Amino acid sequence: MPSHGFAPIADANARVLILGSLPGRVSLEMRQYYAQPRNAFWPIMGRLLGFDSAMPYDTRAVQLQRGRVALWDVCASADRAGSLDTAIVNSSVRPNDFAAFFSKYAGIATVFFNGTKSAMLYRSLVMPHLALAHQQLHYVTLPSTSPAHAAMNMAEKVRRWSIVKRACAIQ
Repeated sequence: MPSHGFAPIADANARVLILGSLPGRVSLEMRQYYAQPRNAFWPIMGRLLGFDSAMPYDTRAVQLQRGRVALWDVCASADRAGSLDTAIVNSSVRPNDFAAFFSKYAGIATVFFNGTKSAMLYRSLVMPHLALAHQQLHYVTLPSTSPAHAAMNMAEKVRRWSIVKRACAIQ
C-alpha cells in the first residue's frame, strides 16, 4: 500500500522551497512534517530562523512561512516499507504537481533538497516536465536531516544548512 504525502506549507511570500522525499512512518502517524524526534530538521530551522523548535507544530509551520520558507515533498505517494529513503520503490513514485505549485508560489527562486534521494527523484521525475523557467531555478542539495544520516554532526549540518537563511534574506 502506498504512503501519501502532505499538502505543502507555503504562502505567497515564500522565496525558498525545501523538499524532502516522502514522510516517514512517525510523520504519517502524527500528520506532521519531520515528526521523528531524532530528525534534525526542526532544530536546524529553529536555529536558522530564530524560533524554538519545541513549539507546537502549527506554530513551527507559521515560523517557516514568516522566514519565507515553503516545505513539501517530491512524492505525492510511493510504496515504501518503513521510513528510510532507500526503501522507496522508485517505480511506484507519483510526484507532486510542481508546475501548479510554482505557478501559485511564483516568488520561489531556490529549491533546497533535504538529502540526495529527494534531489534524485526530483531531477528524474519532475524536472523534465517543468517549464524552462522552473528548470532554471537555483537548486541545492543539502545533507539529510534524517537520523539515518549520522555521519555528519549537528554543528556541521547547521553550518551547511545556513545557506537556506542566506537565500531567504537576499531574495
